[in-house]
Amino acid sequence: MAYVITDTCTKDELCVQACPGGLHPPKQDEAGFAEAPQLYVQPDDCIDCGACVPVCPTNSIFVLDELPAESAKFAAINAAHYN
Repeated sequence: MAYVITDTCTKDELCVQACPGGLHPPKQDEAGFAEAPQLYVQPDDCIDCGACVPVCPTNSIFVLDELPAESAKFAAINAAHYN
């Protein structure tokens, strides 16, 4: 099970700071940050620790199994970011 970031993400990078693996790219110092509409979770590398969830000020991060129906498309969007 992985976590999913939805379109309410403001790219504040608090999740990046909380993640032990830094798995929420793109980061401000990386190419493509300005153009990216949100941050993403790498589903294959996520260790399911949940550290990102409580620090998100916009409640944009969900456990895949608890993703609201209206946000279901973001599971594929997060995964597609890495393909």
